[in-house]
Amino acid sequence: MPPRAAEDPNSADGTPAGFFQRLRSRLNRGSSWLTYDLGELFAGRQIDAAILEELETRLITADVGVAATERILGDLRQQVGRRELKDVEALVAALRASITEILAPCAQPLRIDRTQQPFVILVVGVNGSGKTTTIGKLAQRLTSDKLSVLLAAGDTFRAAAIEQLKVWAERAGADFAAQLPGADPGAVVFDALQAARARATDVLIADTAGRLHSQSHLMEELKKVKRVIQRVEPSAPHEVLLVLDANQGQNALAQARQFTAAVGVTGLVLTKLDGTAKGGVVIAIAAELGIPIRYVGVGESPEDFGEFDAAAFASALVAGPT
Repeated sequence: MPPRAAEDPNSADGTPAGFFQRLRSRLNRGSSWLTYDLGELFAGRQIDAAILEELETRLITADVGVAATERILGDLRQQVGRRELKDVEALVAALRASITEILAPCAQPLRIDRTQQPFVILVVGVNGSGKTTTIGKLAQRLTSDKLSVLLAAGDTFRAAAIEQLKVWAERAGADFAAQLPGADPGAVVFDALQAARARATDVLIADTAGRLHSQSHLMEELKKVKRVIQRVEPSAPHEVLLVLDANQGQNALAQARQFTAAVGVTGLVLTKLDGTAKGGVVIAIAAELGIPIRYVGVGESPEDFGEFDAAAFASALVAGPT
């Protein structure tokens, strides 16, 4: 079996190790991690072209993408050429280090600028990505940090979305702003921003209707919501948070491209990493777009939502569950 990385009691930002242990146990369940049985298949062999070809196939299958895979393999081949990798154990360590190097620049936690009141977060994404749940969990984190929060129900197309967000607001102890289903989303967010200003609220989080990145008319509506915010506060939104379902694979990369082009995404949340996702698309997005990855989700409970840690994620992706 592949070697196991030592567990750190805390992440670099002091987050308890419990979340990263859940990440290790839930990402790549079964036999889908990158180095599964590699040591058994190539036991006692020096690193050669056959081993690297097998690893290349696994990277592509894990949705790492061609460009990022070539970058990783190029680095490993150079190390093999310098005779720095003697066996599979050394290869696994080098693979983990290479992935961490790609991810590390994107491991940037969300920081609330207290000089901006309210600090406006616009949350976007496609249908079913987990936007509303992400907003609820983020609100809980912020209120636990003694910040006042207002949730704006900008997804006016679904009455259920409004009700769901209201429930999350109550759980988090956050204020809630909504209008009737079918109301203009821009008007909802405009009124919410005015209310947040009047109440000296620290953070406004605005939900938006889920939309396919390929639906140009809905993307135009999203641009309108952003323009409405900027009429009230030119510096806002201070964060455009894109929620991506990691199970979408390379389609998640396409979504990141399109939403960034439309509204200038400034941060990512990767959800549903406890599903069938192999997680490699995170590497593809980091390598191509370099967008800060704020949070990852590995389950339904608030404890399954944590700040992105490059080394911990790379370790889980490469070496599998503990």
